[in-house]
Amino acid sequence: MHDEYRDRRADTALLLLIALGFLILHVAAGNRYGFQRDELATLEDARHLAAGYVAYPPVTPFFGRISLDLFGTSVRGFRFFAALAQAVIAVLGGLMARELGGKRFAQVVAALAVAISPVSLASGALMQYVAFDYLFWVLTAYLIIKLLRTGNPVLWAPIGIAIGLGMMSKYTMAFFVASIVIALLLTDARRYLASKWLWIGVALSLLVFLPNLVWQIQHQFVSLDMLHHIHARDIRIGRTKHFLVEQIFIPANLFTIPLWIAGLFFYFRSLEGRRFRMIGWMFVVTLLIFFLAKGRSYYMGPAYPMLLAAGAVMEERWVHSLAVTPARVMRVVTAIALVVGGVVAASITMPLAPIGSKWFQVADKIDNDFGEEIGWPELVGEVAQIYNSLPPAERQSTGILATNYGEAGAINLYGPAYGLPRAISGVNSFWYEGFPSPPPKSLVIIGLGDDERNRHFAECELAGQVTNLFGIQNEETEHRDIYVCRQLRQSWPDFWNDFRYYG
Repeated sequence: MHDEYRDRRADTALLLLIALGFLILHVAAGNRYGFQRDELATLEDARHLAAGYVAYPPVTPFFGRISLDLFGTSVRGFRFFAALAQAVIAVLGGLMARELGGKRFAQVVAALAVAISPVSLASGALMQYVAFDYLFWVLTAYLIIKLLRTGNPVLWAPIGIAIGLGMMSKYTMAFFVASIVIALLLTDARRYLASKWLWIGVALSLLVFLPNLVWQIQHQFVSLDMLHHIHARDIRIGRTKHFLVEQIFIPANLFTIPLWIAGLFFYFRSLEGRRFRMIGWMFVVTLLIFFLAKGRSYYMGPAYPMLLAAGAVMEERWVHSLAVTPARVMRVVTAIALVVGGVVAASITMPLAPIGSKWFQVADKIDNDFGEEIGWPELVGEVAQIYNSLPPAERQSTGILATNYGEAGAINLYGPAYGLPRAISGVNSFWYEGFPSPPPKSLVIIGLGDDERNRHFAECELAGQVTNLFGIQNEETEHRDIYVCRQLRQSWPDFWNDFRYYG
């Protein structure tokens, strides 16, 4: 018994060491470029804590606020808790393997397989809600696995809390909850419906989620409207049409395909996996729901660790059944696959490539995030030059109108150093901030199309263009012109009612 306890402590220490390694990697690369477009919006929301926001629930801005208090406006510091969340997920991957009967080899393989998934690596590299959504999905799955192993119904209480925190991170947790309910009904785990602890867990999940639910009611469920708009956009531009094909290489690493396939076998076909069959159904039902709802492929990322953990257990048992030499070969092959898979995924999903290099261009084409981390200080510098070149009398009644949340967030972050006023924008939560009183008579406008400018303003003149030091093409360089516009054609309240939109 003492030896078993010592081994478990050693196994846990090894999992923590793996997690620490990935955390150090993320922190080291954390300020390689700059704030990404979505991070600029999150940073702005973090300065105004609330029970909800248009684009997401409050957990991510909450951690963003802690980052700001601890590290200031450091890019690396702002991303710390997202990276920490992924490190915890790696540990949970190993612990899931342990609960499924895996020894040290299975736990290490599971932790590494989870850590090198493209979604996990990308989530640790940016401060976005995906990081915390991922964490609470995996925590929920781990607790359900533990429940199924021990039969202890008290675990429904922390499961409920984890689900509530997941809903406070990203609303896609609701799809996972639906899969849990269906999986419960499809397996003998339905016996827990008679347990008071399951219903206590349900109550706790609702209690945790209640502040955001109240916020949504107060704001006419604006987030549902926004999500409907974003989902329709994703379908329209084709982001969802390769959902099944992309399961091979986005939610889980291409080099870990044998593991998650073995994990499905474990849950549905193996004798030892019978009592964990609910987990298998949770994955299948989640996959089916997202497929039918036309979700994006990366939404499935948090569902794969529970397969990878089971696959690692299956591999460990298979390797243990081999002779010494074949077993050693398989361990080496597994190690090589994990290392190569990790290097390939990290090179694409983490900010490692030199800016402007061929490597950077390829990674940005695949990931579409890196280019949106370049050029924000230069954009604000150009706006400041235009703003400060205006006659002093006009400058006092001039505002800055930004059409997307990256522009607005960048103006509010870097603008004070130039004496710029806060940005005005109709996108997402920025719309609720309204316009200054008294309203500006002139506007420096970033990114507004010709039709919109001509519709809203009687006079506009081209004043500058967006550039960046590296010549990187991104969304800002696609609508590079900056205008100074005057004579709004309608009253500011009427204009503001028309100027609300989502992005």
